[in-house]
Amino acid sequence: MRRSIWIAPLVVIAAIGFATASLGQNLPKLPDALTLSQSGDSPGKVTFLHVSHMGSRPDCTRCHPKLFSIVKRAAGKPAPGGRITHANMEKGRQCGACHNGKAAFGFDDCTACHRQ
Repeated sequence: MRRSIWIAPLVVIAAIGFATASLGQNLPKLPDALTLSQSGDSPGKVTFLHVSHMGSRPDCTRCHPKLFSIVKRAAGKPAPGGRITHANMEKGRQCGACHNGKAAFGFDDCTACHRQ
């Protein structure tokens, strides 16, 4: 009789474990940190972290492929949309599609992205 009391909770715990494991398999493997090249007038390098842009519901299609290519570009060829520049971002392209001061922080604080 005592064994039957423990069977139901064990089945529930096992079901939760299997569900969690299957959800984890659906999450994308995020790329490593990406350090963007620094132009001559840049106040510092920009290191892009995918994890800080994923939110609570990971969805790579928010940025890929519309704003940024998801496929590695061929050596020597520019990325789709050209180089990431403030001019492009201020036109709402690339990072500026979200970092406009409304959806995400804008360009008021250079140190939010540029680090020494």
